[in-house]
Amino acid sequence: MIRFGVIGAGRIGKVHAKTIAANPKAKLAYIADAMPEAAQALSDQYGARVATVEDIMKAKDVDAVLIGSPTGFHAEQIQTASNAGKAIMCEKPVSLSVDLITQTLKVVEKNKTTLMIGFNRRFDPNFAEVERRIRNGDVGTVEMVTVISRDPAPPPAQYVKGSGGIFADMMIHDFDMARFLMGEEFVVVQALGAALVDKEIGEAGDVDTAAVQMQTKSGKIAVITNSRRATYGYDQRMEVHGSKGMVHAKNVHNSTVEVLSDQGYRADPIQNFFLERYSVAYANELNAFIEAVESGNHDPKPNGFDGLQAQILAEAATQSWKTGKPVAL
Repeated sequence: MIRFGVIGAGRIGKVHAKTIAANPKAKLAYIADAMPEAAQALSDQYGARVATVEDIMKAKDVDAVLIGSPTGFHAEQIQTASNAGKAIMCEKPVSLSVDLITQTLKVVEKNKTTLMIGFNRRFDPNFAEVERRIRNGDVGTVEMVTVISRDPAPPPAQYVKGSGGIFADMMIHDFDMARFLMGEEFVVVQALGAALVDKEIGEAGDVDTAAVQMQTKSGKIAVITNSRRATYGYDQRMEVHGSKGMVHAKNVHNSTVEVLSDQGYRADPIQNFFLERYSVAYANELNAFIEAVESGNHDPKPNGFDGLQAQILAEAATQSWKTGKPVAL
């Protein structure tokens, strides 16, 4: 039985608490949050106890720590949990600083800590199947990866100021997916961006519309496009083109029902946002972590290195956007 201490009782904390409570191999022991009433409400729901972060780190009856706190706390909490001998599941990113991630991973390596980073999209059944088909050789040698990700509406400009920017906050998932699908590291990054949706986002020093091109040493290309606006729902698509063909994953609709008439084809809207679209992925991700801890797999994927590489790409894209020049890695 893997006993969990959950840090963060917000949207993500609630999602993960539900999965832990439903898994017979796990127990939700403690919940901590800066808002005591949020921690209490979630604890009451699942029969856990409210605790401080310090309590969770020191607790002898905690085997694993799930970190769903704000990004600025992730690296410190990973290091503390690692030094306390806990297995760790941490939401992305490890940090907005590549240097701090590197320091954190040294602590994790020294302690031989089990660490998994929350790039949940790898566990989406559709995207995981795309990757499986690629590794199976169905499309031959991969030549180009295209990832499209568009949110239904932009966040408040105030959120943008502390998010690290669109490349580190939103596109970081797509950087990880591009690496996951390509199977090679990228050596050059070139980015474009503009504030076309909300001028306040631009005034806050960020963009809401962005495109990135990346290339591997062998010449393979990835293209990622992001937008903070999609009037039709949460747009999540990808395509991989290879020497033998192409594999792609389409959007997920609210239902598979279509109405055909002399007016044409009508289908249900695509799912609204990430909690709906990736509910299965979140559950699969955490269940995979639980399985890894129970089986003694100390290096479940995506791991700390994957978190580091995604942040390196995010920093390079941000630099490229600001300078207007490609960035070599």
